[in-house]
Amino acid sequence: MGILEDVLLNARTAVDSVGKKAGKMIDMSKLTLAAADLKAEISKKYEILGRVIFESKQTGKNYDKSVEELIEKIADLQAQLKTVNEAIGNSKQKAKCPSCGAYNAKGSVFCNKCGEKLPYTEQEEISPDDVIDFTEDNFEDDDIGL
Repeated sequence: MGILEDVLLNARTAVDSVGKKAGKMIDMSKLTLAAADLKAEISKKYEILGRVIFESKQTGKNYDKSVEELIEKIADLQAQLKTVNEAIGNSKQKAKCPSCGAYNAKGSVFCNKCGEKLPYTEQEEISPDDVIDFTEDNFEDDDIGL
């Protein structure tokens, strides 16, 4: 029974791992869709804003209140998009450039968008056991083909 229990435990662990990764993929997909929806909504608001301003200039009517409301809605949508993009960047384990706000692969030294030097991010530490000692004392004649 011990082997069967080990197999079941390993299977459960594997299923949990796959489930977590699938959950992360679904979350990433939701965030990506939310970003696309926000971008589309912002584009629509810009189009409406342009039409309102055009009509205002053509007819001479005052649409200042409508223009103000559209500008506020666009600013709100842009803030939401920024939040979603930050969540996407964080979930992809990316580093944000302090200069332009673009996301770069963790460990990048320079920003891929603006070229600004990125702040130092702690790299994976190497333990002394992982370092190979290349001194002659650690090699035998058979190791180097003599």
